[in-house]
Amino acid sequence: MKKTSGQLRNLGSSKPLNSHELRPMNHTATPCMPLTQAQQQALLQAARAAQRQAYAPYSHYPVGAAVLDDQGRIHAGCNVENAAYPEGLCAEAAALAAMVLAGSTRVQAVLVVGQGGKNNSIWTTPCGGCRQKLREFGAPGLPILCANDTDLGPGYTLAQLLPESFGPDHLGTP
Repeated sequence: MKKTSGQLRNLGSSKPLNSHELRPMNHTATPCMPLTQAQQQALLQAARAAQRQAYAPYSHYPVGAAVLDDQGRIHAGCNVENAAYPEGLCAEAAALAAMVLAGSTRVQAVLVVGQGGKNNSIWTTPCGGCRQKLREFGAPGLPILCANDTDLGPGYTLAQLLPESFGPDHLGTP
């Protein structure tokens, strides 16, 4: 995998992902934690495996997601479409549900795998609804990584994708 300006290091790198390796931000938010190469690779493998299980007969756009919880466990999910479009489930929401089912409520990192990033297309990032769902379980500095089936793409913080977000802290809940 190649590394270009603004992209994360490839899986062959021995250096962990650090906050200065993320795209520049418009306001202050630092990643929750640096990701090690092993964590990044485990997230990538889990998200790619989830993407292969996606049920996307309408959009033909399979997505897989993996979240790293505060206990170091990885939970994966895939998108599940429905003929009644609003009733579908995004990969990120499925991964968060798996995390909560396993007993955790804090996300430390997210990796989303879609078809973006190919032929100069934009990378797949969480939709607006999933960004808000991630905010429920993650801090503004939550690292969100993008990938496809061959490359690791750019990384963002949740604050970059959902600036000035509303979260549990607004309601007095940590």
